[in-house]
Amino acid sequence: MRLGFSLAEVLAAMTIGAMVVVAVLAIYNRAEQSANAVLSKIDESQLPREVLQYIVEDLDNMISSGSDAKVTIQNKVESTAGGKLIPAARLSFTRTITDSRGKEHIFEEVIWQSSYNIESLAEGLVLYRSRSGINLEDKVLQENKYDWERELFVPICSGVTYFNISVPSGDNFVERWDGTPPTGIVVTLSFAEPFKNVDGSYDVPEEEKFTRTIAIDRTRKIQFDIPGAQAGAKVQSQSKEADASNSGEKEPSKTTNTRGKRE
Repeated sequence: MRLGFSLAEVLAAMTIGAMVVVAVLAIYNRAEQSANAVLSKIDESQLPREVLQYIVEDLDNMISSGSDAKVTIQNKVESTAGGKLIPAARLSFTRTITDSRGKEHIFEEVIWQSSYNIESLAEGLVLYRSRSGINLEDKVLQENKYDWERELFVPICSGVTYFNISVPSGDNFVERWDGTPPTGIVVTLSFAEPFKNVDGSYDVPEEEKFTRTIAIDRTRKIQFDIPGAQAGAKVQSQSKEADASNSGEKEPSKTTNTRGKRE
């Protein structure tokens, strides 16, 4: 008779093998979920930073020292299909030139704005960018295009739940601007899930907002606040009084030293 495995041994081996396979698949599933969570967290912070860097590059390319550019900033509340009132903004900076006849022409103009698109599948706003003017951004692709084709708004990203642009003015921020470039611009962007405020508008948590403070002219001379002569004289008088009080202290008596030694 040939030796073999009994039915009980085969069933036991299959049961143990199935348990091992299930354990391995569970570990693999948990590892995959952890990796996806880490990657999604990285992507959440990477997209806003890339968009903010794109805006910074546009400002650096157009506005420089002694530039006659015009900056326009507008903030509003945009309504979505779900009835959410999401903060939206529009930023435009324009440079013009004058021909020999004294007529002004737009040399280049860049517009960043967020608005709701009914065809967008993502909940939230869509961030658009438009560039137009005589100075072409890509002279190869845009040379044979019409003016209306160059002024199209190109969607950069979707799902924006917070987009605000302001100008720092002391301890406060100005929500509207129309004129010469300010010293700096603060851009705040977020893709987090918004929550409803008491007034009916929607906001996102502060830790989910990505803020970038952009210096318009980095080559400008920065004026530092130096303390006045009175403050300096007050500090010097205080230091002299402290020195005088230190020099006028009496030395401890021998009795005190003796007691300290005895103790």
